[in-house]
Amino acid sequence: MVRTAAKTTSRIATHMGIAFALTWLMTGSAALGGLAAVIEPIINVALLPLHEKAWHALARLARTARQRMLALGLEKLSQTGLHIAVAFGVMAWASGSLAFGGLAALIEPVLNVIVLPFHDRLWDRFGKSGHKETEQHHQHENERNGAYPGQTLVA
Repeated sequence: MVRTAAKTTSRIATHMGIAFALTWLMTGSAALGGLAAVIEPIINVALLPLHEKAWHALARLARTARQRMLALGLEKLSQTGLHIAVAFGVMAWASGSLAFGGLAALIEPVLNVIVLPFHDRLWDRFGKSGHKETEQHHQHENERNGAYPGQTLVA
């Protein structure tokens, strides 16, 4: 549970870092970068539960597996559109430029799609190595405590 919270916090920080870096690079202002990095996630966090609630209500109307899959695909497209709209709105508001808003709406989601899978792979790799070390420690402890082969004294 602690690992999941740490991974989620790291994921949010990565997303905020991308928003900050993109805004800073486009405007040259660290203040606007910080503003975008804070405001965009807050708006997304506020809107996503409402978005999910609406789509789950629609998904309940689906009768077949094919309709459920279609609803899920449309939900993900709609969620992407929501993120794009929020990125556009925040950047256009912060910079006063529709061009910067449009550029952010195109680039920020793409950067997240590229960077976040690498982030998750690193966390998965980190988790596997920690799990392997724990298993080896438990095996060593069981052998040291005189366990028969296949018997577990330390779980």
